[in-house]
Amino acid sequence: MNRSLVQADPLSLGTHIYELAGLVQRYHVHGNGPVCVVHSGGPGIRWEYMRTPALEKHLTMVYVEPIGTAEDSRLPSHPHGYTRERYSSFLETLINRLGVPEVHLLGHSHGAFVAAYHALHRAGQLAGVVLYDGAPVTGPEHASEAGRMVEAFAAKHAGHPGLPDVLAAFGAMSSISDDEQTEAVARGVLPSYFADYWGNEERLAPFRDAIRATYISGLDEDLRPDVIDDRVALKGLTVPALVVVGRHDVICGVRWGRELHELIPDSRLLILENSGHMGHIEEPELFADVIRGFVLETAAPQDEAA
Repeated sequence: MNRSLVQADPLSLGTHIYELAGLVQRYHVHGNGPVCVVHSGGPGIRWEYMRTPALEKHLTMVYVEPIGTAEDSRLPSHPHGYTRERYSSFLETLINRLGVPEVHLLGHSHGAFVAAYHALHRAGQLAGVVLYDGAPVTGPEHASEAGRMVEAFAAKHAGHPGLPDVLAAFGAMSSISDDEQTEAVARGVLPSYFADYWGNEERLAPFRDAIRATYISGLDEDLRPDVIDDRVALKGLTVPALVVVGRHDVICGVRWGRELHELIPDSRLLILENSGHMGHIEEPELFADVIRGFVLETAAPQDEAA
């Protein structure tokens, strides 16, 4: 059955759908200009939170729906099996379908881990990569640093009536087992993902309420964790790279942004001083200006003319 809704132009505005390996793959096109493919985080957070209108003014933003986030895009092994290799292989097919010589790839949070993997293993069609709130490692070292940052957040907001709910959501992370719990935890921890959520709650609460998520385990088909350590590999990365991190990010903070920058040859680093884990929401104009500049500087000549 042909379920493709892709128009004659795979970069025409709107939603595009095709089948790959028995799964439905969607992506959403907004804006105009050089092409920037966006992979959202989680894993399992739906793509919509990454909409960036400030970038859509200058770039063709292609927002990927990572496999597993919709019911018709789930692996037979769901919620397991969503490794970086699998995400990257689906990205490769999607990028090939766009019909342009090169694209830029922007990955946020877990999507930054996917983007780094793709840039290391399938760089052929990448003009550049943006690692946004990522890290070179997962596992105990990353968890320890996140724990330290959450403790600092708790100390800073001691006595705030919303703090117990945030800490309870962090405590519930290890016991998540379904979509409803995943979404509740994602929304529960979100105040800590901003530099000043409670000071801007009227503006940010709708963003929090709109978060949608699917439970993805982080294990492969054999129930082994997809543990990451890219420190050695990143020293050989040849794709132009921009590292973006929020000063107040509790999950993938400045320590990791600086380490990525130091590991990747000739990379650039943007620290968003007034942001946490959601700089495209907190400092949208600065975020967009720096990424646009990076894309235009590293794009192929034919893309610059566009």
